[in-house]
Amino acid sequence: MPLSSVNPANGSVLHVFETWDRPRIDKALSQAARIVPEWREIPLDQRAGLVRQAAHVLRHRRDHFAVMMTQEMGKLVTESRAEVDRCALVCDYYADHAAEFLADEPMAAGELDARVVFQPLGTILGVMPWNFPFWQVFRFAAPALMAGNTVLLKHASNVPRCALAIEEVFRDAGFPAGAFQTLMITSDEVGRVIEDRRVHGVTLTGSEAAGRAVAAVAGGVLKPCVLELGGSDPFVVLEDADLDRAVEQAVVSRYRNAGQSCIAAKRFILVPQVVDGFLSRLKDAVAAIRPGDPMKEDSGIAPMARTDLRDELHQQVRDSIAEGAIPVMGCEPLPGKGAWYAPSILDRVVPGTRAYDEEIFGPVACILRAEDEDDALRLANDTRFGLGGSVWTRDVARGEAFARGLACGSAFVNAMVKSDPRLPFGGIKDSGFGRELARPGIRTFMNAKTLVIR
Repeated sequence: MPLSSVNPANGSVLHVFETWDRPRIDKALSQAARIVPEWREIPLDQRAGLVRQAAHVLRHRRDHFAVMMTQEMGKLVTESRAEVDRCALVCDYYADHAAEFLADEPMAAGELDARVVFQPLGTILGVMPWNFPFWQVFRFAAPALMAGNTVLLKHASNVPRCALAIEEVFRDAGFPAGAFQTLMITSDEVGRVIEDRRVHGVTLTGSEAAGRAVAAVAGGVLKPCVLELGGSDPFVVLEDADLDRAVEQAVVSRYRNAGQSCIAAKRFILVPQVVDGFLSRLKDAVAAIRPGDPMKEDSGIAPMARTDLRDELHQQVRDSIAEGAIPVMGCEPLPGKGAWYAPSILDRVVPGTRAYDEEIFGPVACILRAEDEDDALRLANDTRFGLGGSVWTRDVARGEAFARGLACGSAFVNAMVKSDPRLPFGGIKDSGFGRELARPGIRTFMNAKTLVIR
């Protein structure tokens, strides 16, 4: 089955790539295995120099990579440029901090000289999604490579050009052949790659179904895995919130990347005192968003990544309306070629509607009406997901207390949820397990070995 690169803005086919056969896959695995002993012994400061050079390549070719990302995945070119910048930032971050994060840790053990030492596991497979085609890869690959692991990438099937471009970044930065390789394979081959003895761990960002499948295979062969899956993040607005600021950030969080982000605000939970004011401001802000050519600087929102994803979103919206939700704005595909969907607001979303029970992965803001603050917290946690969440209030102490009660991996007070190289990132419940970024991110695929000397 070939891998097709299709422009979501107009449906044009950019390129078609043939997938690899088993001998070609085996060659890549053998190459990764051969380079492991050499790569892990390269001094940390030399690996840091290569990772910094990868950041330089990203910055030097920023516009080239941004255009490629926009053409293949559909996001606004302004968003693509920011994504390339963030990838360079995560490279610099781990180059700067790896020595600190991987230093031996002395342990108190009486008369024994004891410490924990951190050693790379070997080759790590990353199964990555299309919504942030560069960032999702670099946020696991930069720390994994910096730690002395080698990396294999199985990217989403609709972003093959981005996948090959990322391999190009590391190659042109001077990494040895085999340290980072893109596998041109379909999802059907992922299980076999995980089971191969030359692979030592796997990380996946993607759907719940994909996460369960990967975890089952990894568990069957006793290999560590990290899963970052879906999210249905609450955005809770209390009665003393700064509504202008809350709505400004609500629009960025919900409609950026055409709403296709795991940590986008998806459920806007409003206490009675703010319903009218928040909704009035939100409607005005959404009405001002202008869909347009993602290659143009002044476009307000891009198409979704694929027409099948757009159609699936619309079915969720239609079903939710049939189940009692009220369409306020949009809630329809836009006419013409491409995977366009109108910026939308769906009000009175209640339990039993698809918009309440499922992740809505597109530019649709779902409004939930709470009875009071306690009910708002109950609604926020009434989901099988647990990735992120935010609360908006002028009382910071009140906000912190509320945020501590949110059942999620990242809780923000008066700020939209985002991933940052300096902060651990990951979810609980059906949003997955394990952590990326910061200190935990580089230690994820390390052997934390206890060393005792007497």
